[in-house]
Amino acid sequence: MNNAMHHYQILSRLLLYPEPELIAHLPQLEAALAAVPEQHALLRPLLAHLESSSLIDLQQQYVATFDRNPSHSLHLFEHIHGESRDRGQAMVDLMEEYKRHGLQMVGDDLPDFVPLFLEFLAQLDEEVSAPLLGDAVHVLAHIGRKLMANGSPYAPVFTVLERLSPVAAEMLAEPPVRDMDEALETFGPGADGVEPLLRQGPGQVAGGVHPVHFHPQPRRAA
Repeated sequence: MNNAMHHYQILSRLLLYPEPELIAHLPQLEAALAAVPEQHALLRPLLAHLESSSLIDLQQQYVATFDRNPSHSLHLFEHIHGESRDRGQAMVDLMEEYKRHGLQMVGDDLPDFVPLFLEFLAQLDEEVSAPLLGDAVHVLAHIGRKLMANGSPYAPVFTVLERLSPVAAEMLAEPPVRDMDEALETFGPGADGVEPLLRQGPGQVAGGVHPVHFHPQPRRAA
């Protein structure tokens, strides 16, 4: 596994809700990052923050940062589609991409949850993961800019992702309206984790595979 793939897993873990296991493994994460000095230098303030703060403070800060601030949401498609039907189809497409590469989702996370997406990239060869990161980097950079503007210690994670991307990030057009509770109810997986997230619409082929898009596509004129 090359450095880029290895660091997808590290970055994924750094973006998870702080638990005792994460704090206990910080020395191993830092040792792995030390192999890439540039990334280590960017992430060292976040590592220091995680090392020096109490667990309860870290957990409260995480909730305030990612769960209570819509502009920092760790759900990729929330920043693109809001609660439109397009978001549901994007979820379906991403789940199909995961399945195609052998990743079976477990738990309650939506497929566009950034740590889950990064774990997925870590399982792929670079020629497959690089284009996917390049497509998602526009949203990732958008989140990073919002975090940076608010002085969040998590912002450097997204700076690292931008630097790993094979393409430069573009600005997102406009932020959508957020209603996460409705999204979870509408788009969340079923009890078995494999129920379709949307009913098929007119003209949609059952079992069809659609390309995964992490940024809005131009709409055709009516």
